[in-house]
Amino acid sequence: MQRFGIYTLANDIVYDQLVALLNSIEVNVSPDISVCIIPYNNRLDLVKQEINRRENVTLFDNIESIQRWDEFAEEVWAAHPYAKNSKLSRNTLYKSPLLRKLAALDGDFEKFVFYDADSLAMKPLEDLFSRLDEYDFIFDDWEHGKSSDVAALNIPLIEKSGLYAEEDVRPKLHCSSFFASKQGLLAPEEIERLKTLLIEKNEIEWVTRWWDDAFLFNYLTLRTECQLFNFTLSPNGEERTGNCANADPFVNIDNVLYNQQGLKPIYRLHYMNYSTNDFVRLCKGEDLNIRYRDEFLHYRFLKEPEKKPLRLKKPGLVSKANYYIKKAMNKVRLAVS
Repeated sequence: MQRFGIYTLANDIVYDQLVALLNSIEVNVSPDISVCIIPYNNRLDLVKQEINRRENVTLFDNIESIQRWDEFAEEVWAAHPYAKNSKLSRNTLYKSPLLRKLAALDGDFEKFVFYDADSLAMKPLEDLFSRLDEYDFIFDDWEHGKSSDVAALNIPLIEKSGLYAEEDVRPKLHCSSFFASKQGLLAPEEIERLKTLLIEKNEIEWVTRWWDDAFLFNYLTLRTECQLFNFTLSPNGEERTGNCANADPFVNIDNVLYNQQGLKPIYRLHYMNYSTNDFVRLCKGEDLNIRYRDEFLHYRFLKEPEKKPLRLKKPGLVSKANYYIKKAMNKVRLAVS
């Protein structure tokens, strides 16, 4: 058992992003902090090679925990209105293993921070770890500000239950791309209780999107009445920053990003809404419209500068055609999910 650590969720498909994240953690968090990679699936050849090159990085090996979270997701999502109303078979519908990230709660770190693999770490975590003495989960996102029609939970339906008012629910909304927590929360017996509420009491209807790990995570933290803290709701304005590469303006100082307004330090840069294939192509030297791509390339090739593209070239016709074909295929996949 270790006191502090970091988790992420990855496989070989996100290899370039994983390497960039690990390098950013080593430089900006600590070269000595332990990192544990939860397997997204069994495609792990490159991941295992990377682990063997790094002293403080391991592969999560609690198979029982992973299976328990997979089974929980399967059973709960099967009860969702979308699954019940869909004309497609359950074997055809897309199922995401992203809820596996909550296996971090069953891991060896007493206190931990989880980063999505499509992120770069930007600052140390000591103050975040210390806050876990008071809170169960700590977040750093703006999900609570979204309108009710796109929120993670169906607030009007929850209000009808008489259990919570909107002012109880809204400040507790959060994403799942970055969070701090501690070992032992959401234990198996608690998950069984929640599964009963979700399926038998039909509270799965509170969760607005099918097979979305973040939305289900919101239900779990709300219904267990965990103590939550979100930096974007902090009374200290210095702690309220952005984090999204495609939305927020940042200033680069020695390859560390700061919030443009006030040069406030940020915990992480999240490349949400960019595809994994975009980063594969970028690392091969294609000139793609990815915000903060220079920062990504810096950390991706920090230990392999000889492999970093000397200059980026505009994608050719074949590359563009393959991109649009893959994009169309992804739309089809999402349409049946």
